[in-house]
Amino acid sequence: MGKISKDTPLSEITLRKYEKPELFSDRELIKKVCLSIGLLQPGDSRDVIVDILYILISTRENLTSEEITQMVIELRQEKNLPMIGIAPSNIRRQIKRLRDLQLVEKVVNSYRITEDAKLEEIFEERIKKYFIEPITKRIQEYFKKVDEEFPDPYSLRQEEQEK
Repeated sequence: MGKISKDTPLSEITLRKYEKPELFSDRELIKKVCLSIGLLQPGDSRDVIVDILYILISTRENLTSEEITQMVIELRQEKNLPMIGIAPSNIRRQIKRLRDLQLVEKVVNSYRITEDAKLEEIFEERIKKYFIEPITKRIQEYFKKVDEEFPDPYSLRQEEQEK
């Protein structure tokens, strides 16, 4: 009996294009970033990842997960947002998602924006270079292989006419 393969991606990223970033509040701007790179799904009510990224960007300090949790709670209270997803375990899981995308790094027992760099630099040097480009190259390989396996019917007809 043949081996059943799983369609598990080696890496993945979701990209979305939104309107130009012009008239958004600070938190809305961070939310659009999260939506744009697939950290948040459209319509998601569980958007605590926005607050985590917002805090790390706005403070530019090394913060423990406990400090981040406390600051998220305070921010959500201040903005009158529902206290959804504020459990410490969920905060740590969301931090891990930010780390997996290389937006955030762990330094000893605290977290910060990767290398204290600008987000645009992180996108260019890490996300685009190590996530997007390899994925698009592999997709091109698949398209090329499909083109080889399924020749263009037009070119086949031309070859037959030339014979």
